[in-house]
Amino acid sequence: MKMTGARILIESLLKEGVDTIFGFPGGVVLPIYDVLYDSPLKHVLVRHEQGAVHMADGYARASGRPGVVVVTSGPGATNTVTGIATAYMDSIPVVVFTGQVPTALIGNDAFQEADIVGITRPCTKHNYLVKDIKELTKTIKEAFHVATTGRPGPVLVDLPKDVLIAMAEFKYPAAAELPGYQPKYKGHGGQVKKAMARILKARKPVIYAGGGVILSDAAPELKTLAEKLHIPVTTTLMGMGGFPGTHSLYMGMLGMHGTYAANMAVTNTDCLIAIGARFDDRVTGKIDEFAPYATIIHIDIDPTSISKNVEVDVPIVGDVKGILREMGKILPKQKELKEHEKELQPWLKEVKKWERTHKLSYKPGKKGVLKPQYVVEKLYELTKGNAIITTEVGQNQMWAAQFFKFKKPRTFLSSGGLGTMGYGLPAAIGAQVAFPKKTVIDIAGDGSIQMNIQEMATAVQYKLPVKVAILNNRYLGMVRQWQEFFYDKRYSHTCMGKLPDFVKLAEAYGGVGLRASKPEEVEAVIKKALKVTDRPVLMDFVVAPEEGVYPMVPTGEPLNKMLLV
Repeated sequence: MKMTGARILIESLLKEGVDTIFGFPGGVVLPIYDVLYDSPLKHVLVRHEQGAVHMADGYARASGRPGVVVVTSGPGATNTVTGIATAYMDSIPVVVFTGQVPTALIGNDAFQEADIVGITRPCTKHNYLVKDIKELTKTIKEAFHVATTGRPGPVLVDLPKDVLIAMAEFKYPAAAELPGYQPKYKGHGGQVKKAMARILKARKPVIYAGGGVILSDAAPELKTLAEKLHIPVTTTLMGMGGFPGTHSLYMGMLGMHGTYAANMAVTNTDCLIAIGARFDDRVTGKIDEFAPYATIIHIDIDPTSISKNVEVDVPIVGDVKGILREMGKILPKQKELKEHEKELQPWLKEVKKWERTHKLSYKPGKKGVLKPQYVVEKLYELTKGNAIITTEVGQNQMWAAQFFKFKKPRTFLSSGGLGTMGYGLPAAIGAQVAFPKKTVIDIAGDGSIQMNIQEMATAVQYKLPVKVAILNNRYLGMVRQWQEFFYDKRYSHTCMGKLPDFVKLAEAYGGVGLRASKPEEVEAVIKKALKVTDRPVLMDFVVAPEEGVYPMVPTGEPLNKMLLV
């Protein structure tokens, strides 16, 4: 049966199991939107194309399924770039369909023309310009295959208008044929055995788990391995939830704002087992003093990540889940494991001592002064940890990572690599679309929430009960903190001199606005917000303006040189 390119696109998405598109219409993509009018696909009309990609990203991180975006050409396409780069840095599977001017006009500076394929080449896993309708189904099949396999990532497909209105027979390929793209999933058996031998020989081992654990659905295998071998675990920001935050072996996050115990353990370990992590600079600190006494084992599906930032001793390329299972199969017998546990006792006691010596904490505020960490603690307490938490970027992001205990994977959604302010609210909307019945909370700052505040209207339109907890300190808090430490408190242009009334703003959009400015008001506000089920809620928590995030490793210093509370 012959169909237009636009209908072929929609039918192809249904073949891929897509249930929701996040998008914004425009002239070039009108043929797609005309087909969507009668389609079973759910379309979420966003208020800005950047928000569409963050929503698709949040949908993907929460559900494990690829997020899908449709936008028009020119500015519609270029507005997606920040969202695409955010997904790229954190390896999130998102497929973005952009409209393009007719093929005959490409390169002619036509109205709303932009070379989005050229623009996004450095920040997509792959991208395509479809010039012939005969290539359309093959391209879509490939796009989903590339986005979701190997190390996941965003893929962009640019669709000229003449391709969308051309006619062709619809026949969707059963599989993508990409001989040059063959991700390696199975780890080398010899390397797996070598790694296990090094781990059993170690007396101060540490597991350093990253976002790859979550992307690979390897959290159960990680927990089993850590428990069997009695190895303390730290995670990156992207790895939060990959190991239970309440587990006795969990030391918290490592790195610039990591815990004292995690950073000291990594500095003193004799065997660092990096799993699905990429040794980024916020984790390593001064790189030549990172894990200086350790044999380093690195498990990752992306061979280009191996020894990219830190030289490793035992690389294993492959799928994290499969490799951890293989490691589990060659564990020693119970008697030897008991002996191994005894040998690790001095190390485990040392880690516990670090945990007791410098727990995550903060100084209580003067009477009536609300501390942001207290708000996050209350959110955890009143939700019992059963919530999907998104964050913006800055102090709010770090306090969320430090004071909310993430017990399950895919419950902490944050822009780790790119550090995108404005990510949290649209990502929360995407997660809420994926899981309408779950509690979804965006922990935000007063600066970052304003970067995509317009998506409140999207949440209101679709009756999505997203909660936003604004830690309102009237500053661009993290930048102010750096100015405090490194620029002698010269707060150059970080004070948000004029803020909207967030309560009235929420009400103007059709949501609910609440405010607390004293500690004793926090619990009532959160309880009231959690009862709202048919629209978004903005909670404006007026917190201490110059509160800092601790511990902190100053830039260029090693992990054990922390500033503490």
